[in-house]
Amino acid sequence: MIPNVVPVTPELIAEHGLKPDEYQRILDLIGREPTLTELGIFSAMWNEHCSYKSSKKWLRTLPTTGPRVICGPGENAGVVDIGDGQAIIFKMESHNHPSYIEPHEGAATGVGGILRDVFTMGARPVAALNALRFGAPEHPRTRHIVSGVVAGIGGYGNSFGVPTIGGEVNFDPSYNGNCLVNAFAAGLADADKIFYSEAKGVGLPIVYLGSKTGRDGIHGATMASAEFGEGTEEKRPTVQIGDPFSEKLLLEACLELMASGAVIAIQDMGAAGLTCSAVEMGAKGNLGVELDLDKVPCREDGMSAYEMMLSESQERMLMVLDPAREKDAEAIFVKWGLDFAIIGKTTDDLRFRVRRHGDVMADLPIKELGDQAPEYDRPWIATAKPETLSPASAPAPSDVGEALARLIGLPDMCSRRWVWEQYDHLIQGNTAVGPGGDAAVIRVERQKKGLAFSLDVTPRYCAADPVEGGKQAVAECWRNLTAVGAEPLAITDNLNFGNPEKPEIMGQLVGCIQGIGEASRALDFPVVSGNVSLYNETNGKGILPTPTIGGVGLLPDVAQRATIPFKAEGEAIILVGETKGHLGQSIYLRDIAGKSDDKSAPPPVNLAVERRNGDFVRTEIRAGNLTAVHDLSDGGVFVALAEMAIASGIGARVKPETALPLHAWAFGEDQARYLVTMPEKDAESFMARAAQAGVPAARIGVTGGSELTLAGATPISLVELGVAHEGWLPAYMAEGAEL
Repeated sequence: MIPNVVPVTPELIAEHGLKPDEYQRILDLIGREPTLTELGIFSAMWNEHCSYKSSKKWLRTLPTTGPRVICGPGENAGVVDIGDGQAIIFKMESHNHPSYIEPHEGAATGVGGILRDVFTMGARPVAALNALRFGAPEHPRTRHIVSGVVAGIGGYGNSFGVPTIGGEVNFDPSYNGNCLVNAFAAGLADADKIFYSEAKGVGLPIVYLGSKTGRDGIHGATMASAEFGEGTEEKRPTVQIGDPFSEKLLLEACLELMASGAVIAIQDMGAAGLTCSAVEMGAKGNLGVELDLDKVPCREDGMSAYEMMLSESQERMLMVLDPAREKDAEAIFVKWGLDFAIIGKTTDDLRFRVRRHGDVMADLPIKELGDQAPEYDRPWIATAKPETLSPASAPAPSDVGEALARLIGLPDMCSRRWVWEQYDHLIQGNTAVGPGGDAAVIRVERQKKGLAFSLDVTPRYCAADPVEGGKQAVAECWRNLTAVGAEPLAITDNLNFGNPEKPEIMGQLVGCIQGIGEASRALDFPVVSGNVSLYNETNGKGILPTPTIGGVGLLPDVAQRATIPFKAEGEAIILVGETKGHLGQSIYLRDIAGKSDDKSAPPPVNLAVERRNGDFVRTEIRAGNLTAVHDLSDGGVFVALAEMAIASGIGARVKPETALPLHAWAFGEDQARYLVTMPEKDAESFMARAAQAGVPAARIGVTGGSELTLAGATPISLVELGVAHEGWLPAYMAEGAEL
């Protein structure tokens, strides 16, 4: 063992994101002082981003199995059976810290990383989505970050050749110093040809595939597990640089190699690069790993073992290969113009050894680095249950129509067209419902079935009541998939929170996971993959708790999908679900009534009612009884009506029969609700079927005209609504990015 080139000081330990007690654990584990390379390896493997040390205890409580689940959490992505011998493979991951430091490359490499997670398992990517949270529009960095993130996502996805078909964009001051970029990808594979990361067999070659290793991204995973503070700009070197064209070559080479039968195990080099991929493969297979870094293809001269092990250079894979197929495998990668190098082998001694220039730079126990990394039961304080706000106590606007015109043009409610028009959502030719709907839908090539995707969370609900907010995020995702006619299959989650060492923040995480678990079980919507992103804080100020839920649904026949726009004049508009006028934590209360400090309860989620109402609506869609469907969420009934009218150019006349204050009925955010339309002649039979199913339903109006008219409010022209809805984001971005 070579000596350290630098002494291991308390300052060096802190720079590596390790606590003093964790360093003592290292000393106890290996019985000596670690080398610098070993310290870097422990730093990479024991940070929050790779080890989930603060969340593992709670993640185990989530439901992860079901009749369609082929592979749940623990692999690169989740795998779900969609019939006909096919599987959908999907996951969502964060690239928050890199995207704040260097928005374009941070977001671009987030897309690249999640795509690799999917095709590492043998799937061809067919869809990408993203959930983005930015700071307040008036913050001096917000435009710059929005511009860079959107350009990075579009530039990588468009060049790689995957349709970016949906997502979320929101603004809030809590994200001023820490934006969120959650990237989702899904791919299709044969259900009996899934590839896993568990190494099998002793003495087998470990092969490096893809692009060369450089100095970009060093300490990226460690940086992603720390709060921001002074000197954020100095962390630019930890942001990776992506090349979507190289990744496209890597995809094709990997799929060709997988088809050859040569692959025993495969792992992409994402967070913590070569370290994490090698350790995870060996630890999962109860094997040791030896690496010779002299064999690693490098694009920079003089790289040390420390730099090579911690580099997060993009577009790289690690593979355990059938030695009899070595030459065939190499020929495939040479054909695609990519590096192929045997850099090590599997062993039977459960050690992780790294050599450079003949010297042993690391010799560590592999299980303790990997699947036996530290696990904490952090103290937590449950968020106090808020009180429910009565509809009558919420301030009323001078005119509900004027309030709608303001609401529809707010930063959180306006059209996201400026964003999604920078994404190619039609490439591959299978997009059936693109951005702007309740859920995006693609056709499964050469099949009549379709797949639906949605990303959802309401952070203000989660901050007020984490348990209820976690339930609502799952329920809204389930509802969005249902609203296009899909059967919800499974979810991936991306849990974005502040510093878990603060009991109140840890309480938010625990509460949201409890709510997610409760909803997933009640809706048969298992969690099959996910990511946890903690320490999303700057100078001690944390983000809103943001547990993003990504859901996948199946349509037996893509032609039976439902969409938002009204289809014709003179059709009946029916509100499905019970309306109680819940305005607590609503967009109306925050932005129209000016109650941004609202401490009231979010809308309660009755999961049995959610399921009953959604199952009924889905059945009606598949029977061809409905012409338009829209789920209700932010902004309530009146916003949903406006979105349906704007999308179609057809107005509506609405006259609710309710004892509620008009603004509470119009803007309340009660859950488990849908707006549906149908020919007038079919309305009576629909109402009878709803009554038979025990589903509340009320006829509230009829489509037609060029205005949206609500009894008791000033009529609003669709032109005026459209201008308000479409205008804010392009105008805001046209003012120019401020660096």
